[in-house]
Amino acid sequence: MPPFIPTAREICLLAILLVVLLSGSSKLKSSNLNVSDITRLRGSSGSIEEPYMDTNSVPFDTQYSLQQLNTPLKWGLGQVPETEIVAHVPGWTIFDRLYILNGTTYVVTDSPHTIPDRALMTSTSIAIKNGKAEELKRRPTDREMRIINTDEARKLFGTQAERLDGVSFLANDPKEFITHYYHWSAELFFGMWRTYSSLDPSISPTGETDLPSPRRMMFTHIDAANWRDYASMNQFVLFSAFPSITMEFWNDWLERAAMGRPFVFDRVLFADRAAAMHGTNFLKTQRTAANAFALPGSVNWWAPVRNSVVRFAGLKEEDNPNALDSTAPPVITYISRQGWGRRMLIQEHHDRLVEELYKLRDTYGYEVNVVNMDKLTRHEQLQLAGRTTIMMGVHGNGLTSLVWMKPTPKSTVMEFFFPGGFAHDYEYTTRALGMVHYGFWGDTAFTRPDVPPVAYPEGFQGNKIPIDAELVARLVHERLTLQEEADD
Repeated sequence: MPPFIPTAREICLLAILLVVLLSGSSKLKSSNLNVSDITRLRGSSGSIEEPYMDTNSVPFDTQYSLQQLNTPLKWGLGQVPETEIVAHVPGWTIFDRLYILNGTTYVVTDSPHTIPDRALMTSTSIAIKNGKAEELKRRPTDREMRIINTDEARKLFGTQAERLDGVSFLANDPKEFITHYYHWSAELFFGMWRTYSSLDPSISPTGETDLPSPRRMMFTHIDAANWRDYASMNQFVLFSAFPSITMEFWNDWLERAAMGRPFVFDRVLFADRAAAMHGTNFLKTQRTAANAFALPGSVNWWAPVRNSVVRFAGLKEEDNPNALDSTAPPVITYISRQGWGRRMLIQEHHDRLVEELYKLRDTYGYEVNVVNMDKLTRHEQLQLAGRTTIMMGVHGNGLTSLVWMKPTPKSTVMEFFFPGGFAHDYEYTTRALGMVHYGFWGDTAFTRPDVPPVAYPEGFQGNKIPIDAELVARLVHERLTLQEEADD
């Protein structure tokens, strides 16, 4: 039998069939659900509703390609999408579609009368010094921010802008205040979250929220080596609160500027310390975060951050004496500065205070801890603070741990000052969390609304600060028996 030799017509038909099969395979692959489809089809339970597809069988690079995740914001020949201010108080602003080009931020709007003064949103970010001349140096110019209409935006940006997707937190501050545990955790980070949390007024006591975690943290005037504090608490707090967050710094900001292409934030929380100093609440308290409390919000606004941080540190809520159904004794923590070399109690007064606290322990069964925070690990500090019912100590950085206490009707902070001295730092922060603060001048105690004016007299930073130990112990016991008295 002679060998089979295909004709030219048969070869042509075979080639056409092969092309059709390859084309159909390519079309089938490209018809798989992309990320936006999956998001659209997901129900509140997180499962995909009809039509259903098993995405586990879809190749990873098909589900999550760069083209699907990071498409530019395009307007082509149409109008440039305008910037929306979602929330604003001096120094704290949430923008949707804030543009960046050559290192300058742009608010695009055809209604400029609705936009706050630039000085209430941004600044030149130079070091903050006292005096009118220094204040004028901090006022923003067109180099920092411009407010332009949509026609101007088209001429500047062209037909599209590269997206910085998700939620960004941007700190437009100099480094002088950031590299300090209090100013980070109880002021910048504190104010950022209070501003952002205003978008969810229904945060639960256990910290559940519909707010998406921030995608990135950006510093426009700090390099990567200069945002951490000496105790390494800043990074611990940030990464335990938001484990997936990424960081960008001054050099990244400059590199984006050097590209000469427009970028746009989907949503950005823009924080500026100098701008916050114009706020009414700041002028009352000298706390920049105080401005953010003019925004609406849940009484549980801090719970998502606080709960994440103490849980990461190893504290289980069921082991917390301050839990609603706990029968464990309340926890008293005295943060001692003795041996610190600055702002210390008279040694005899310190010794007597410790003695009185131990008497409370022996008489009523309270748990008493006398600690030097710098001698504890970060995990130990956060676990102890998370369990503490009453925290006390001389005015100082150690009291920053109050932000990890669980607010309850008995939760109290007691702060010891040199007589005549006072600062709002921990007093305001305590109240912002819904707890009670007492200040002490030796044998005198005071609380809101009867607080003295801010003052730093000679002796404020010294090592001869007096305290009436019996007064402290008596007030501690009063605070811890509030509920018992109410039940009677």
